[in-house]
Amino acid sequence: QVQLVESGGGLVQAGGSLRLSCAASGRTSSNYAMGWFRQAPGKEREFVAATRWSGLSTYGEDSVKGRFTISRDNAKNTVYLQMNSLKPEDTAVYYCAATLDFLGFPRVPGNVNHWGQGTQVTVSS
Repeated sequence: QVQLVESGGGLVQAGGSLRLSCAASGRTSSNYAMGWFRQAPGKEREFVAATRWSGLSTYGEDSVKGRFTISRDNAKNTVYLQMNSLKPEDTAVYYCAATLDFLGFPRVPGNVNHWGQGTQVTVSS
Protein backbone atom coordinates (compact mmCIF):
# COMPACT_ATOMS: atom_id res chain seq x y z
CA GLN A 1 0.00 0.00 0.00
CA VAL A 2 1.09 3.56 -0.67
CA GLN A 3 0.31 6.43 1.67
CA LEU A 4 0.19 10.03 0.46
CA VAL A 5 0.42 12.91 2.90
CA GLU A 6 -0.23 16.47 1.73
CA SER A 7 0.89 19.67 3.38
CA GLY A 8 1.08 23.37 2.59
CA GLY A 9 -2.54 24.36 2.32
CA GLY A 10 -3.98 27.37 4.08
CA LEU A 11 -5.59 30.76 3.76
CA VAL A 12 -4.13 33.32 1.38
CA GLN A 13 -5.27 36.55 -0.18
CA ALA A 14 -5.98 36.80 -3.87
CA GLY A 15 -2.77 37.27 -5.80
CA GLY A 16 -0.76 35.35 -3.24
CA SER A 17 1.11 32.06 -3.50
CA LEU A 18 1.14 28.68 -1.82
CA ARG A 19 3.22 25.57 -2.35
CA LEU A 20 1.64 22.20 -1.71
CA SER A 21 3.72 19.13 -1.00
CA CYS A 22 2.79 15.47 -1.12
CA ALA A 23 5.07 12.82 0.29
CA ALA A 24 4.59 9.18 -0.64
CA SER A 25 5.53 6.36 1.67
CA GLY A 26 4.97 2.63 1.91
CA ARG A 27 5.32 0.41 -1.14
CA THR A 28 6.94 2.99 -3.38
CA SER A 29 9.24 0.51 -5.14
CA SER A 30 7.10 0.90 -8.25
CA ASN A 31 7.30 4.09 -10.24
CA TYR A 32 4.26 6.29 -9.90
CA ALA A 33 2.92 9.21 -11.82
CA MET A 34 1.76 11.75 -9.28
CA GLY A 35 -0.59 14.64 -9.51
CA TRP A 36 -3.15 16.91 -7.98
CA PHE A 37 -6.92 17.15 -8.13
CA ARG A 38 -9.15 19.66 -6.42
CA GLN A 39 -12.74 19.70 -5.29
CA ALA A 40 -14.73 22.80 -4.46
CA PRO A 41 -17.99 22.60 -2.46
CA GLY A 42 -20.80 21.24 -4.59
CA LYS A 43 -18.52 20.46 -7.52
CA GLU A 44 -16.91 17.36 -8.91
CA ARG A 45 -13.28 16.55 -8.28
CA GLU A 46 -11.25 17.98 -11.15
CA PHE A 47 -7.80 17.33 -12.49
CA VAL A 48 -5.23 20.07 -11.86
CA ALA A 49 -1.82 18.76 -12.87
CA ALA A 50 0.29 15.61 -12.99
CA THR A 51 3.85 14.55 -13.58
CA ARG A 52 5.27 11.27 -14.78
CA TRP A 53 8.28 9.58 -13.21
CA SER A 54 10.38 11.07 -16.04
CA GLY A 55 9.34 14.59 -15.04
CA LEU A 56 7.04 15.09 -18.01
CA SER A 57 4.09 17.16 -16.85
CA THR A 58 0.61 18.09 -17.92
CA TYR A 59 -2.02 20.48 -16.66
CA GLY A 60 -5.77 20.46 -16.56
CA GLU A 61 -7.89 23.57 -16.98
CA ASP A 62 -6.50 26.50 -18.93
CA SER A 63 -7.22 28.61 -15.86
CA VAL A 64 -4.25 27.12 -13.99
CA LYS A 65 -1.78 27.08 -16.85
CA GLY A 66 0.89 29.69 -16.35
CA ARG A 67 -0.01 30.08 -12.67
CA PHE A 68 0.54 26.58 -11.29
CA THR A 69 3.72 24.53 -11.65
CA ILE A 70 4.06 20.88 -10.73
CA SER A 71 7.41 19.31 -9.94
CA ARG A 72 8.75 16.22 -8.21
CA ASP A 73 11.76 14.92 -6.33
CA ASN A 74 11.97 11.19 -6.96
CA ALA A 75 14.66 10.70 -4.33
CA LYS A 76 12.22 12.05 -1.74
CA ASN A 77 9.10 10.47 -3.27
CA THR A 78 7.57 13.93 -3.13
CA VAL A 79 5.55 15.99 -5.57
CA TYR A 80 4.99 19.72 -5.31
CA LEU A 81 2.44 22.16 -6.64
CA GLN A 82 3.55 25.77 -6.73
CA MET A 83 0.49 27.99 -7.02
CA ASN A 84 0.97 31.65 -7.89
CA SER A 85 -1.45 34.50 -8.58
CA LEU A 86 -4.13 32.66 -6.66
CA LYS A 87 -7.78 33.56 -7.27
CA PRO A 88 -10.87 33.03 -5.11
CA GLU A 89 -12.05 30.40 -7.60
CA ASP A 90 -8.98 28.31 -6.73
CA THR A 91 -10.54 27.70 -3.32
CA ALA A 92 -10.95 23.96 -2.88
CA VAL A 93 -9.67 20.89 -1.14
CA TYR A 94 -6.58 19.77 -3.02
CA TYR A 95 -5.91 16.05 -3.22
CA CYS A 96 -2.66 14.34 -4.07
CA ALA A 97 -2.99 11.36 -6.40
CA ALA A 98 -0.71 8.55 -7.50
CA THR A 99 -1.04 6.14 -10.39
CA LEU A 100 1.33 3.46 -11.58
CA ASP A 101 3.50 5.29 -14.09
CA PHE A 102 2.98 2.86 -16.98
CA LEU A 103 -0.72 3.77 -16.89
CA GLY A 104 0.08 7.34 -17.88
CA PHE A 105 -1.15 10.59 -16.41
CA PRO A 106 -3.93 10.29 -13.81
CA ARG A 107 -6.30 12.69 -15.53
CA VAL A 108 -9.56 11.33 -14.15
CA PRO A 109 -10.37 10.16 -10.62
CA GLY A 110 -11.15 6.66 -11.84
CA ASN A 111 -7.55 6.21 -12.98
CA VAL A 112 -6.03 7.04 -9.60
CA ASN A 113 -4.58 4.19 -7.58
CA HIS A 114 -3.97 6.10 -4.33
CA TRP A 115 -5.30 9.31 -2.78
CA GLY A 116 -4.09 11.62 -0.09
CA GLN A 117 -6.42 12.91 2.60
CA GLY A 118 -6.65 16.38 1.07
CA THR A 119 -5.52 19.83 2.15
CA GLN A 120 -7.71 22.93 2.17
CA VAL A 121 -6.75 25.95 0.11
CA THR A 122 -8.79 29.08 0.69
CA VAL A 123 -8.23 32.24 -1.32
CA SER A 124 -9.90 35.37 -0.01
CA SER A 125 -10.86 38.26 -2.25
